Amino acid sequence: MQAAIVEGIFPRATRLPATRDLARELSVSRNTVLNVYDNLMSQGYVTARTGSGTWVAETLPERCLNSPRNDALSLPLVAKSAAISKRGSSLLGHANASPYQWGAFVPGAPDVTQFPHKLFSQIQARLNKEPDIDRLIYSSNGGCTYLRQALAEYLSVSRSVRADADQIIITEGIHQAVDLVTRVLCDPGDLAWIEEPGYWGTRNLLRINGLKIQAMSVDEQGIIPDLPPRTPVPKMVFITPSHQYPLGVHLSLERRKQLLDLARKHKTWLVEDDYDSEFRFAGQPFPSLQGFEPDAPVIYMGTFSKTLYPALRLGYLVVPKALAQPLRVAAAELYRGGHLLVQRALAEFILKGHYVAHIRRMRKLYSQRRRFLANLIERYLGKDFMPQVNHEAGLHLVINLPTGCDDVAVAALALQRGVKVRPLSQYYMHLQERRGLLLGYACVDERQCQDAFGVLRACLIQFGIVGRAESLKSEG
Repeated sequence: MQAAIVEGIFPRATRLPATRDLARELSVSRNTVLNVYDNLMSQGYVTARTGSGTWVAETLPERCLNSPRNDALSLPLVAKSAAISKRGSSLLGHANASPYQWGAFVPGAPDVTQFPHKLFSQIQARLNKEPDIDRLIYSSNGGCTYLRQALAEYLSVSRSVRADADQIIITEGIHQAVDLVTRVLCDPGDLAWIEEPGYWGTRNLLRINGLKIQAMSVDEQGIIPDLPPRTPVPKMVFITPSHQYPLGVHLSLERRKQLLDLARKHKTWLVEDDYDSEFRFAGQPFPSLQGFEPDAPVIYMGTFSKTLYPALRLGYLVVPKALAQPLRVAAAELYRGGHLLVQRALAEFILKGHYVAHIRRMRKLYSQRRRFLANLIERYLGKDFMPQVNHEAGLHLVINLPTGCDDVAVAALALQRGVKVRPLSQYYMHLQERRGLLLGYACVDERQCQDAFGVLRACLIQFGIVGRAESLKSEG
């Protein structure tokens, strides 16, 4: 259960199940559950409220944020008198980065074993033999020139992005990109719109940078803009138009026009996270919002974490020309860019066609794995559990659960049995009736997928979400 709390499956400041109920669901004695709750309380993970049960602490012990599974690193907790700021406490209290980044069914985890590591290492080794001086010092130009040029060409062809190399800034991923644009273009108290449901990482970065957050609902056409004068004008709108995270819908033509009109009229920046855009398995890819019309007020973000591997820690911003110089200066001042040798190697990897070839191979592999998982869902759970959005894209599926069921508890039980899923309710900023589970399939081969799915189905049966009779029928 400690792992489930650290994972965020039991969110901060939420009530844990009653001990009798949990003991019955897990088929263990109530004393066992009581002992677990007592241990969690003594370690600072939960608190007891007289008459209202046991609750997850709003701020977790600091050690679990960095080394939740490593008992060898169990150091004394930071003294209660440590001068952690209100902002720092807010960050720690809302920290939601998962300690589980691999295996069935981690959402968004690419199959890093399939990357051509030998080829990339050969490119790096050759370039590293006699590196230029300008790749060994601090970067103040927004990243490696060769990589920015390669990206400008690639994004123009693959994503219809309108930009030259000078408009591209290399970052260490989406988090740094969001941090940079909000620090430079927003003041504390400015309003930002985010998608509901949406990516928790963006929400937490906006919160720590002092922005007011308004969660805008998502339907089958994407984010629903509640246009002025009914609502205050946002300074920024954060969207995933090509493949909304986590639901998978794409932003309709009408909504794109509405947002662009809003941005031009009220001097709002649209921040486009082109999430999973490379992995569309049927039909033509949806073009970027940034390239929808000339000089669009759009800041475009991308990353190599899903197409190559996350530990590479390389992403990019494509910004309007008027913002290029100030954001480059700010990035150098805040982060002191580096990794120029790796960036130069990646530029060659792209320019020689290896990047496109790798994406083509992975698109075929992920399509097969998606189809295999979808067949398991339909066969062993039924059509009612199938994703409402059937766009063949991305690295995960969302299965529907009945309204009112506890998807957090289901995910916690699955985690105890070695299967890592994310509850859909966790992606909402406000309480919602909709329930579901995110199942990532990209890093799971078919045998692992089938075994893990069997474990997950058993959890759903135990909670009564899938009837035993229907389960036996499907097996026959």
